[in-house]
Amino acid sequence: ENNTARAIGRGADATMKRIPEPELMTEEEQARAYANANFAEPHQRVIDLFRATFPDWPGVGHVLDLGCGPGDIALRFARAYPACEVDGVDGAPAMLAAGRHLFERDPEAGRRVRLHLALLPRDPAPRARYDAVISNSLLHHLHDPHVFWSAVRRHAAPGAPVLMVDLMRPASPEEAQRLTDLHAAGEPDVLRRDFHHSLFAAFTPDEVRDQLRHHGLDGFTVAAISDRHLMAHGRMPGA
Repeated sequence: ENNTARAIGRGADATMKRIPEPELMTEEEQARAYANANFAEPHQRVIDLFRATFPDWPGVGHVLDLGCGPGDIALRFARAYPACEVDGVDGAPAMLAAGRHLFERDPEAGRRVRLHLALLPRDPAPRARYDAVISNSLLHHLHDPHVFWSAVRRHAAPGAPVLMVDLMRPASPEEAQRLTDLHAAGEPDVLRRDFHHSLFAAFTPDEVRDQLRHHGLDGFTVAAISDRHLMAHGRMPGA
């Protein structure tokens, strides 16, 4: 919070610098708030974006969800593609535990989803290669974004579709506050606080493009998809 205050003190005409936040959501209060929050619309949008971006993907094989949290998106993906299996990985035990009730409500899709405790870059994903990789709101949590793209490089099979959705850092602290007031006004304090801090920790589209170039993924596309979100997508080279 002191870092955020210092950033605000620089004034609206300054370019807002990135302020990383804790990488893991380890608090039980956080985990419960995220598991119980109504993220149906943004989570379903990830599935809809994947389907629209890769309409020819057959929906067969193994899918990796990096930073799966309680597992809602992994379940939605399994529901949308009944012939696939999804491995969700997350480094926070509290987040994984908080999603158990989601699987109780959808046992059919849940049979094709497995959640794994894995902390990047120390722990590999359960499989060496995946037929598709998805991720929502993980990148901004990582102090070193190259950890994320290295995992994509390591685990996405040649030709595999990759779709990453994340927050997008606004141009000023004032804009970050405006977005927080607009989009998190009715949320619990913990979610409002985390959203505000996450805006400061997020990357800009140009920064993500630089990350992709560093990892030889120049063919990926990066675009803003809302006033606070960006998307990066492409197929892994080498097919």
